[in-house]
Amino acid sequence: MNIKWAEKMRKGLHGSADSLGNLCVEGFHYLALFGIGGITAWAAVEAFLDMLSKGGVSVDDILLLFIYLELGAMVGIYFKTNHMPIRFLLYVAITALTRLLIGDVSHHKAPDVGLLYLCGGILLLAFAILVVRYASYRYPSSRALDAHGKEVDEGR
Repeated sequence: MNIKWAEKMRKGLHGSADSLGNLCVEGFHYLALFGIGGITAWAAVEAFLDMLSKGGVSVDDILLLFIYLELGAMVGIYFKTNHMPIRFLLYVAITALTRLLIGDVSHHKAPDVGLLYLCGGILLLAFAILVVRYASYRYPSSRALDAHGKEVDEGR
């Protein structure tokens, strides 16, 4: 009889610890997402106001705003689905390298081997997006899991 009581107590304690742990993890998850989203929005507004104060906008500035837009979209998608789409990280990287490439070409007169490295990096990232898209089309996920490993319906 004591063994049944102890086992019941252990299971109750384990369930309570799981619930508390899940609450802490989800709380941190949402706090971090709101923080990242807020900082991204703040940086985008700050960059926009800086553009207005300069009185002119360059292609570098527009690409910077696209980077902020993509980061915001990543936060929104992660918030809704608990999945981080790797493609958005690749898009951000391509946009950042393109911004660097345009800035490098417009500010330096003599092209060097660094220009080829940047173009090669963009090409490699574009190929990576192609591979990721093909893999997700050819081998779709049979089930989606939430942050706790439970199956969720994605409406597919």
